[in-house]
Amino acid sequence: MEKRIGLIAIVVEKKEAVEKLNTVLHDYGEHIVGRMGIPYHQRNVSVISVVVDASTNIISSLSGKLGMIDGVSIKTVYSKLPKGEDADDKSETSRVLSKPNSEH
Repeated sequence: MEKRIGLIAIVVEKKEAVEKLNTVLHDYGEHIVGRMGIPYHQRNVSVISVVVDASTNIISSLSGKLGMIDGVSIKTVYSKLPKGEDADDKSETSRVLSKPNSEH
């Protein structure tokens, strides 16, 4: 199954949820590329972004488990291209942006 890059945005609204959240993330650790957490003290929440590289089934499973934790809200974004696409191949957007403008 092809892998994709995913970004899971997490808002932790209850401190009691942190232990369960960390356990779930630990269980999927082999698929996690990086994680950044920001405590937002004025609103009494923490915002965490987790970048994963896995199949859509694994990313969906992780997202589902995180979303079921009381006091946690999540949203997941998937890359459009599966892993393994030629990284040197420029996207259509970059080709259009890099074309010399013949009107000037």
